[in-house]
Amino acid sequence: MPFRSLRAFVDALRKAGELHVVSASVDPRLEISEITNRVVKAGGPALLFSDVQGSEFPVLTNQFGTHRRMALALDAEGLDAVAARIRALLDFKPPSGSALEKLTSALHFAPLANAIPKIVRNGSVHDVVMDPPDLTKLPVLTTWPLDAGPFITLPLVITKDPRSGRTNVGMYRMQVYNATQTGMHWQRHKHGRAHADAWGRSVPVAVAIGTDPALTYAATAPLPPLLDEFAFAGFLRGKPVELTQAKTVDLMVPADAEFVLEGYVDNEDLRLEGPFGDHTGVYSLADRYPTFNVTCITHRRNPIYAATVVGKPPMEDAWLGKATERIFLPLLQAMLPEVVDMNLPVEGGFHNLAIVSIRKSYPGHAKKVMNALWGLGHMMMLTRALVIVDADIDVANAREVAWYVLNNLAPERDIVMMPGPVDDLDHGSYSIAYGTKIGIDATRKDASEGYTREWPPDMIMDAQTRRMVSERWRDYGLDSIARALCANDWSGQGPAAYTALMK
Repeated sequence: MPFRSLRAFVDALRKAGELHVVSASVDPRLEISEITNRVVKAGGPALLFSDVQGSEFPVLTNQFGTHRRMALALDAEGLDAVAARIRALLDFKPPSGSALEKLTSALHFAPLANAIPKIVRNGSVHDVVMDPPDLTKLPVLTTWPLDAGPFITLPLVITKDPRSGRTNVGMYRMQVYNATQTGMHWQRHKHGRAHADAWGRSVPVAVAIGTDPALTYAATAPLPPLLDEFAFAGFLRGKPVELTQAKTVDLMVPADAEFVLEGYVDNEDLRLEGPFGDHTGVYSLADRYPTFNVTCITHRRNPIYAATVVGKPPMEDAWLGKATERIFLPLLQAMLPEVVDMNLPVEGGFHNLAIVSIRKSYPGHAKKVMNALWGLGHMMMLTRALVIVDADIDVANAREVAWYVLNNLAPERDIVMMPGPVDDLDHGSYSIAYGTKIGIDATRKDASEGYTREWPPDMIMDAQTRRMVSERWRDYGLDSIARALCANDWSGQGPAAYTALMK
């Protein structure tokens, strides 16, 4: 069943043995982040800190920190199962005149009904109105030693386009300056920034902290401007998101959020924001960003403050990125049918590396795909390195990909250098938000692309020998050794590795 709220998800994590409660007193400055960092990298559970120094509110971290929890958050057995829901929706064939086919067609689109948010008069997020509003009462984390201060790291920033009325829910870090003011780190490529530019000086904003997991994920997803995050979350979780009117701004907010901050961003009040230890594994340096002024804070009774710790991968946000990789693959394939699979390696920090396999059918096909991907707006346009491989390559197998790329590459023929927009956090570029991206065509070549030699065949054992070895594996006395090796596999892929050995 979909989770109506964050606390419903916390209860499910507890029942599934995926939650550990830390009852010892902990400091929100550095201590919680160091504990979380160690647990995340060990593949450990979600953490609920019940006694946080300086605040009456508990802190939740690492709620999405494994494949299992990320899938559970989206009410699925695995992330590919979530992608299958989208693929099924895209696989639409117009019905014939028969009543049965028309009924089948209607049922096909029934899940879209969940994308329409439900407006409710009252929400539990309004149980308590903090008077006066005071951000210092929240257990906002300071996560790294050189951070400029405490940062809200899991905020759902809600804005509205003043021209079209369309809503956007984005996730932009917020440095807390004092009791009623924060920075608003919306970068120039973000939809929230586009809304802000349209408003002029004063931008009405609401910020939800601690929402149902599908909505929290949706706020991180690279959606096109026409697709509403509330609608996307409703579709993903199979139940409409409930919204209620904010108290002091003309915006709808999640009715069951743990906290909502209301106020406005002053586009002309630019302040130094940062540095901040980021998902790149280095500090993003200080820069000037507009100020968010808080006019009202509401929260549920006994709320849970949701936070994430970002840093050198792998961290919790790796699984948010992997969810995006799987969920958006069907949409990518709808636009580029030649795409077979995609891998956004955790080590690449989402926007530094994408490995894409294609069914190549004509000269220059790989380069055509590179240009198409870089032209896909926010989803792929900031990708620093694109690697294109043939359809039979397992893009999730880094060893296999590296072998093919390094064997197939002729730099003078296969490397594309493309100037254009890059992520604001890309410190490798000489200019902020503008630089050069690289594309690598590692597909096999023939005479149609100027390769006049014979392309060598791959070394693959014949099927009969492989089958014989699998059948006699235990006869060789290797089964116990294989089990021991796989059981000690630190990556947690032991069972899968054992199965692969036995094939």
